[in-house]
Amino acid sequence: MPNDFTGIFAATVTPMTATQDVDIAAISRLTDRLLAAGIHGLVPCGGTGEFTTLSFEERDAVTRAFIEAAAGRVPVIPHTGALSTRETVELTVRAEAMGAAGAMVVPPFYDPLSWRELRAHFEAVARSVSIPIVLYNMPGSTKIDLSPEQAGELAEIEGIRYIKDSSGNPSTIARLIEHFGDRITLMSGADSLAHFAFSQGAKAAVWGAANVTPRACVGLFDAIAVEGDLDRGREIWRGLWPVMDALESPGIGYAAAVKYGCEVVGHPAGPARLPVLALEPTFRVRVEAALTPFVAG
Repeated sequence: MPNDFTGIFAATVTPMTATQDVDIAAISRLTDRLLAAGIHGLVPCGGTGEFTTLSFEERDAVTRAFIEAAAGRVPVIPHTGALSTRETVELTVRAEAMGAAGAMVVPPFYDPLSWRELRAHFEAVARSVSIPIVLYNMPGSTKIDLSPEQAGELAEIEGIRYIKDSSGNPSTIARLIEHFGDRITLMSGADSLAHFAFSQGAKAAVWGAANVTPRACVGLFDAIAVEGDLDRGREIWRGLWPVMDALESPGIGYAAAVKYGCEVVGHPAGPARLPVLALEPTFRVRVEAALTPFVAG
């Protein structure tokens, strides 16, 4: 099975102005910064990209801006999931027409769908385009947890080739790689399990923290997944772990935390869009402390 999507894919923030309007002009600067740091691909309009607060027109505009900014240098895989099959298909078809290399699709997460309905949904989306589909498993938000066995079954549908697993379950990561790796390729989605995933053999990650510390994220991937240097990987991870721990603090909006991290390292991306509020002072201090080694000097 071809494995075209490898490396660190930044789950990109959606830059906003002070009035919480999408800042399209800032997308080019963000893209250039990430690619200069060695990022291997971009995933806009996901959870880190605040897709739940974006209109479909804004999602199209953000997707187009990232594809144009990347200009073929790296693959762009926008998230195109929506609450209905029709809307998901429409967003995915439009993304392909813009030049997307693939599309990441979360399960519809409001109605209590049966497995038959979920499979039919993904099949309809996959058959609507020729680009590969990345399943987006985010049970903490959707309350739908695609098991490795279900992912393997969905991979029987032509076009479904990857899964971004954000379950935060190490067992799921290991089972996807060991038992279903010949059918579907894991793209690790839990930031705090990146080291574990690479050590288990994962060859890709979709990582929100890559907006903040892109060089270190790429360095971790290179050390473990490319060079097989676990000692070097552990050294890099010791520096990254406090950042992961701070950004994923319970009780705060992840997108807001990542955006504040961008501000701390000197690359502000504006506020998160309401209803997500700016970080409270206690959390700001924690993020600042974790990022001190990355801004020193």
